[in-house]
Amino acid sequence: MGVGAGDAPAGVGSGPDAAPGAEHILVEVDGPIGRVTLNRPDKLNAFVGDMRDRIGEVLERLGGDEAVRVVVVTGAGRAFCAGADVRYMTDMVEEERFEEARALVEAGRRVTMAITRMPKPVIAALNGPAAGGGANLALACDLRIASERASIGQTFNRIGLHPDWGGTWFLPRLVGPARAAELFFLADMVDAAEAERIGLVNRVVPHERLEAEVEELAERLAAKPALPIRLAKEALRQTWGSDLEAMLDFEVRAQDACFRSSDAREGVRAFVEKRPARFGRRSSGPDGEEGEVAEDGSRA
Repeated sequence: MGVGAGDAPAGVGSGPDAAPGAEHILVEVDGPIGRVTLNRPDKLNAFVGDMRDRIGEVLERLGGDEAVRVVVVTGAGRAFCAGADVRYMTDMVEEERFEEARALVEAGRRVTMAITRMPKPVIAALNGPAAGGGANLALACDLRIASERASIGQTFNRIGLHPDWGGTWFLPRLVGPARAAELFFLADMVDAAEAERIGLVNRVVPHERLEAEVEELAERLAAKPALPIRLAKEALRQTWGSDLEAMLDFEVRAQDACFRSSDAREGVRAFVEKRPARFGRRSSGPDGEEGEVAEDGSRA
């Protein structure tokens, strides 16, 4: 089942043949903005069953939809996501369903990679608490806007578990290794103001303004040229494992791709003509091909 522009919120794969748990993930595409809502509000949107697989499928689909320029991830009700459903986890551990447990961690890995590989910005709209895997789902997103009611925590060791969903990679890069160690070891929840102070979230807004603030941000991003945004996201991902010279080389290739794009031509013309730029849905090179820097450094 495809996700089309203008679709009303619906469970992914809804219908008589829908996969179990599909109703727990709502998807809406409104013009260039895709929204993914975790939908177990009575359980603080805690993950159960194959919710992780459903999220991964949705994000991969939105990532491949050229009409979608920005993706927003949020939770229904008063929480963003409480992480794993503890009752579900308890049954799994007591029944020694360890292969199932490993598969759940792998499914979380799929979600994280879908976000980081997605060639467009992903915004986490933190409407409430984000704990464990829910916290790291938020950290995987490119930007995090938090309600004043939000909180975030690496609560894994409260139930004898280790961080997953990429938390051990994202957290020290956001707050530094010493602060990350404190958050991992103590497993405390951090309120919104402290999360903003230490760099876990980009900004905190009044709860009643969260939806409007995120919408405004998403619209601003959707109006930007797609190619430079995509390449900047790729550069940010690569910089942690690269030295300065490698990143300078990447910048040369990325800038070359941008120079060849139709959006660059429109951008400079608009600047000279003192008018707002009208960037296209796709950033194409002079021969019509999409300007992209390939993994090997060539222009694809």
